[in-house]
Order: sequence, then C-alpha cells, then structure tokens
Amino acid sequence: MKKILILVSAIFIASCSDNLESLNKNIKDPANVPGESLFSGAQKALVDQIVDLNVNNNNTKLWSQYLQETTYTDESNYDQLTRSIPKNHWDILYKDVLKDLDQAKKTIKATTYSTNELNALKSNKLAIIEILNVYAYASLVETFGDVPYTEALDIDNLLPKYDDGLTVYKDLIVRLTTAINTLNPNLSSYGAADNIYNGDVTKWKKLGASLKLRMGILLSDVDNTLAKSTIESAVATGVFTSNADNATFTYYSADPNTNPIHDNLVLSGRNDFVAGKTIIEIMQPRTYEYLTDSNEDDVIDSKDNATVVPGSVTFTDPRMASYFSSNVDADPTVPQVVYLGGEIGSSSNFKKHTQVADVIKAATTKGVIFDYSEVQFLLAEAAARSFSVGGTAKSHYDMAITASFEDWGLSTADATTFLAIPSVDYNTLLASKTWKEIIGTQKWIALYNRGLEAWTSIRLLDFPKLATPTDAYSGFPNRYTYPVVEQTLNGSNHKNASSAIGGDTTEQKLFWDKY
Repeated sequence: MKKILILVSAIFIASCSDNLESLNKNIKDPANVPGESLFSGAQKALVDQIVDLNVNNNNTKLWSQYLQETTYTDESNYDQLTRSIPKNHWDILYKDVLKDLDQAKKTIKATTYSTNELNALKSNKLAIIEILNVYAYASLVETFGDVPYTEALDIDNLLPKYDDGLTVYKDLIVRLTTAINTLNPNLSSYGAADNIYNGDVTKWKKLGASLKLRMGILLSDVDNTLAKSTIESAVATGVFTSNADNATFTYYSADPNTNPIHDNLVLSGRNDFVAGKTIIEIMQPRTYEYLTDSNEDDVIDSKDNATVVPGSVTFTDPRMASYFSSNVDADPTVPQVVYLGGEIGSSSNFKKHTQVADVIKAATTKGVIFDYSEVQFLLAEAAARSFSVGGTAKSHYDMAITASFEDWGLSTADATTFLAIPSVDYNTLLASKTWKEIIGTQKWIALYNRGLEAWTSIRLLDFPKLATPTDAYSGFPNRYTYPVVEQTLNGSNHKNASSAIGGDTTEQKLFWDKY
C-alpha cells in the first residue's frame, strides 16, 4: 500500500510540474504566435486604416470632399489635431502593421514546417510580407514626408532618426522590385490566412507591379528618369488587367471582423455623415438649383413645392445610384433633383441631404486597397507624360472609367454612353482643359470611398478643384503634421525632420508634390 501511495504521489508531482511549466509560458509573446497569424493581423490593421472613416483615424474622405459632417465639423474644416489624427495614423501603421509584419517575417524565417512542401512556401510568404511593408512605408512617406525608417521598429531605440522621404521612397522601390522577382507563381503561400488573395501568388505579383506603377507616377515631377524606368518596368512585369485582380480584403458579418465603415455608420447608431456637395455637383452638374423645405418636415419632397431656378441638371453619372442613397425625394415637379450634398465645412441636416449608399455601409463590403480602374488611370497619366506603357492617354482613360462602371455593377454599354458625353470625352475636353484636369477629375470620382488615395491624387494632379470649407482651420492639407508626442519624446530628431521638409505644417508640400 505504501508503495502504491508513493507511486501515485510521484505521478501527481510530475503532472503538477508539467502544468506549472505550461502556466509559465507567455502566450502573448509574439514568438509563440504563428507568423501566419501575425501576417493576418497586420493585413487587417492596414486595410482597416485605409478603409476607415472614423474621424479619430482617417479624415481623408472628408478632405477629398466625398462626405460632409452633419454636426461636428472640425475635421471637414481641416482640423487634424483635436482628435490626434496624425498620431493615430502613425501608431497604427508603425505598431499594428509594420511591427507585426516584422515579427511575422522573423517567425516564419525561424519556423521549420512539418513538410518540405510547406517549407518551400516560406520564400513566397516573406516576399508578400515585403510588399505590404512597402505599401505601409510608402503611405507614411506620402502622408508625413520624412519618417523613421532605417532606425524604425527597434524597441531598444526610443529616439529613431527620421530619414529623407525621397531616399526612403527610392529604397522602397528597390525592395519592392526584389520582392516581385522573388515570388514564384508555381507555388502557393498563406492560403486562408491571406484575406486579400487567399494565397494566390500570381495576384500578389500583379499587386506588387501595380504598386510599383503607382510609386513611379508619384515621382514623375521630381525624378522623371527614375519615374520612367520604374513605370515601364512595372508594366513589363504585369500590372492588373481586369477587376478580377482587385486587391480587396474580405470582411465578415460578425464584429470585430466587419468593415469599419459599417462600425461607424451602422453599429454606432450615429448619423454623422452625408454626401459632400463637391462630389454631388461634379457627378450631377447643374446650372443652378434652389430647394425649399416649406413644411419643415426635414424631407424635401412634393409637399414643399421645391423649385429649380432657372436651369436643370446637365447629366447624371450613373454611378451615383451605387455611391449614394437617393433619399431626397424625386418630386415629379422637379424630377432631376434627387441628390443634395452638404455644404463643405458646415453642419448638414442628415435627413435633408444625400446619404451613403447601403452597399458602402454593409458589414461584409470588401475593403479596397488597389483596383484595376486606378491602374488604368495611372497608365493614362503615364501615357500623358510620354512614358511607354502601350496605348494612349485616351484609351487608358476610357478603360479606367469602364472598369469603374463595371466594378460598381454597371454595364460596358453604360460606360460607353457616358464616355460619349462631350464633358466627359477625353479628346473633346482636351481642346479646353489640361490632361491633369481631365484625368484627375474622373480618377477622383472613381476613387470614391478610397479617401487616402484620392487625397494623394488631388495633391499630385491638383484636380479637381475643391471648395474652401466655411470655417477652415488652414489651407488645403498637403500632409499630416507629425504627432505631438514626437515633439515631446523625440524632440531633436523631430526638429531636424521638420526643418528638412520646410516646416511641420499642414500646408507644407512634400517632395513629390511640386506643383
């Protein structure tokens, strides 16, 4: 009996020892998290930040004047400091995206998988991480200018220096080219851990080339030689060729994996945004309109005897029905007035103004970080700048608009009819307008719901011309100012960076924005 008790005790102690050993493990240590999981999390954080319209994180849909606030209008008036918007953008990209990608890279490199076939996928996985690294760093440079780069992500260095934005951008192009050339389309990669392409390496290669095209275009006014070689190399590699190539992130119906726009416009229960007057009047140009709400029921309809004085709508872009909800009643006496945008910078009654379409607000609406329409507009810009990309500025312009129509559920015939309108036709417009205005305006329309990239396009091409907000805090914002915390904690490096870019102000143009 005594021997049995000793044996049981020994087993119990060994069991306790094993349990204590497992309890001693830090399950939150990134070294214990699979690299693929870190990649998935970083991917979602990146897309969430690009897609978001929360005024604490991303105001670029307001600054691009796609939307207008209903009550609190500071952000529409270019205030970026009250809500610490630059800091939030900075923190998300550095901490939630780049740092997690860095750890994912280290973990995947160090992992020995169970089969040779799985080990063979490591090269593709690391190259895809590099493409997202370049995407995130490029966004930081395009947003702030000079940023921490060579000394970034080192947790032991609390005072990283800022690197010259142009130098960083050039290095990113080199890194991107290497990643593109490394990808092997004959092998898979992340599979279901990749919520953009489900591990399809061919599509990642196209995304890499399309990103390279975009970056080359951004350098066109500052280093034409590098821009030319970058653009033509990207096209030779193979950019997007249809909407099937679009880089879209899959969201789900249950929180926290819903589209962040759904979180802000539906789950919040708030009515903070309506369509901006600028996009409404460009997509549905009018000679003049005057609306009245005589019975003050917060809805403009036939009961109000609404009138249009004296002209009418010139044409209506068919995409409006996909972009917006036509909640302003189509009165039989005023049949063309269906959309009404909020005055930029002013509070706008939610019920009286056009609202965001339901498809934009849906929980499962995919988050777009790059699409075929944008690629074709970039090729139109390249052709207009006399780079060798095949086709003409007009042919790519036409394909860009057609791609946008098809992506929003319209037909090729709808696009053809639209392109025949004199105020849309490229060659007709070229008689009185510059290519920058023609391409820039239609590109901006097609980039609706993609505020960050629209804001960049506006800064590069200077079109369309936007309204001056009623109570603007500044001129048009050409950059995010550096986070205030950087001034406090990394003062010397912040001071040097501010001086290098010409001043840490919102109106300071960045190196690529020459005109």
